[in-house]
Amino acid sequence: MSTLTAGNTIYTRPVAKVMISIPDDLLGRLDAQAQANRESRSGFLRRLAERELMAGEDGRQQEIETLLDLMAAEPLGGNAAEIIRRERDSR
Repeated sequence: MSTLTAGNTIYTRPVAKVMISIPDDLLGRLDAQAQANRESRSGFLRRLAERELMAGEDGRQQEIETLLDLMAAEPLGGNAAEIIRRERDSR
């Protein structure tokens, strides 16, 4: 595995560097939590992003399973569009 070295940081390829804007107070809280966890700011943000993306995927899967269960409970499968509309409007 090839590596890229910048200062005292070693990156394994591929890695993208991004610039984001974060309010100073939030950045301070992020840095404090990263330090408390004994991880870098980048590592902490990477872990949070991964967790958030996985949670979104799990939520979509759960929603699909709920809708399929509702359709199965309707006589002859019910009207799929109506079931989805009813479920969406109930939120």
